[in-house]
Amino acid sequence: MTSEKTKRPKAQLQDKNIEVLSMPGLSVNLRHAGENLELAASGTLKAACSPILKKINSRLKEEKPALIEEDRVIASAWLPPIPGPVFKRLIFAEMQIALGKYIPETVSIELTRQNSSRYPPGTVVADELDTGTVERIIDEALESGTFIITFTENDPLLREEVFELIRYVDKKRAIVNCSTWGTDFSGENASRLKEAGLHSLMVGIYSTDPEKHDAARKSEGAYKRAVSAIKLALEAGLMVVMTTHASPSNLQELPALYALASELGVQEFSIWEAMPKNRHEPALTDEDRKSILEMYHRINASQDGPRMFANTYFEGQMLGAMEGRRWMHITADGDVKPGPYPPFSFGNIKEESLKNTWQKIRNYSYFQKPKSLSPMHDPEFLEFVDRIPAGAKLPYPFEKVCER
Repeated sequence: MTSEKTKRPKAQLQDKNIEVLSMPGLSVNLRHAGENLELAASGTLKAACSPILKKINSRLKEEKPALIEEDRVIASAWLPPIPGPVFKRLIFAEMQIALGKYIPETVSIELTRQNSSRYPPGTVVADELDTGTVERIIDEALESGTFIITFTENDPLLREEVFELIRYVDKKRAIVNCSTWGTDFSGENASRLKEAGLHSLMVGIYSTDPEKHDAARKSEGAYKRAVSAIKLALEAGLMVVMTTHASPSNLQELPALYALASELGVQEFSIWEAMPKNRHEPALTDEDRKSILEMYHRINASQDGPRMFANTYFEGQMLGAMEGRRWMHITADGDVKPGPYPPFSFGNIKEESLKNTWQKIRNYSYFQKPKSLSPMHDPEFLEFVDRIPAGAKLPYPFEKVCER
């Protein structure tokens, strides 16, 4: 089965000229240019936003979007709808970045360490962020210019407050994504997510072989639950992304995983590079990345099947490495990191503001350098990882291994 939403032609927006942004010195419109959609800017501030518009136009021209509706297009689940108030914030953020002021465009938040059973409503778990603190993080993120809030790691849907927290995010300022293992997922959960205003649900599947997926999740029946979650979410009208991690050991499985995503009818198939914990673990090579990029371009050039996202392209060629530059991550314990993978803390959100901890990250010269590789794939960053004492509690204070 292929979702009709993945096959809608771009012609649905033909002959329309939709205002995306209008402000003194800058106007941006979404229009149909021949067979393609494009964003066009005019005004004295045109040059400041031209780099990001050029990149997005390149994607709109060369790739199918995740979803096209009557009056908007969603290029990817990892981007806000065009047009819309959140996309305006993306343009503002990119204009500031073009001027050298980096903004945490994406803030990902861990809600729980749970992945096996749902907490009863109101349960307080030692050290995990309470609801009030998560709401403060959201408020401070939005004030900092964030336009993507992601609830991630383990299974956020096992915390009952997740629905309240998704609803709490001002949808005129940010889209909200949420991942799930499908651990305790139901049609009711899907409807509640839809009603709360979730932008997209991310469901991870690591192999088309149920036994391999269950082994990766260390949970019997995990594959069946994940597939069920995808089907229930689609039935509820949610945009669904089937995600996986690419490692040297499973590259050959990616075509079969895409075929499964097509069969299920999701709007996007998302590949993230698996991150080694240190330089001694197996990691993707440049040849592996070339293979992923070939698959990415081939799939997105076809009008059939779901769109493919690959951080190999998004971070490697489009925007550069995002962790500590456009992205920050908060653990369930409140530690602030540049992203989920680096084993370093830059403070704790229970004790400091998001603004201060972001500034700490930005003050280090490493994060001021443009990079095309994520930190845990970057030999320069792995030198810092090598300095962590054996047996040290993680995440480790970055200040102890690197001077500003």
